[in-house]
Amino acid sequence: MTAIVLLSFRTMGSLDHVDLELLDALADDHRATVVALAERLGLSRNTVQARMAKLERSGVFGSFERAMAPEALGYPIEAMISIVVRQADLPRITEELARIPEVLQAHGLSGQVDLLARVAARDTQHLFGIDARILSIDGVERTETSLVMGEVIGYRVRPLLEAARREQ
Repeated sequence: MTAIVLLSFRTMGSLDHVDLELLDALADDHRATVVALAERLGLSRNTVQARMAKLERSGVFGSFERAMAPEALGYPIEAMISIVVRQADLPRITEELARIPEVLQAHGLSGQVDLLARVAARDTQHLFGIDARILSIDGVERTETSLVMGEVIGYRVRPLLEAARREQ
């Protein structure tokens, strides 16, 4: 079965060179103050503040949660759970998945698997329980769990940012 999930994205007009320079500076130091960014880019504080507000309203910045490590909270095991569902139940299943605290992220997919959930667990028994909770959701037909052995490429957008800067 193939999942068809419609997602809405906030979009903005194309980023100009100032936006791209600002994003590049933030990629170097995401904690930089507006004053430090203004000095680095040779812009006024008000210009940087206005650009930051525009980028934030446009959805350019993701959640700060993405930078938090579940390991630090006592969840050292990470796994990917592939989930096959009855298509008619997909919206309700997604809502129920969101109620499971250990589900860090879920994606709707095309192909043989309908959903891919990234989960965190305290240990393998806990992971077994998380999988059981997912399987108990009415409409979930089957799951397949893969342990994450290590992150070989961390979440990144810098290569996209560099490509955008070259295309200008």
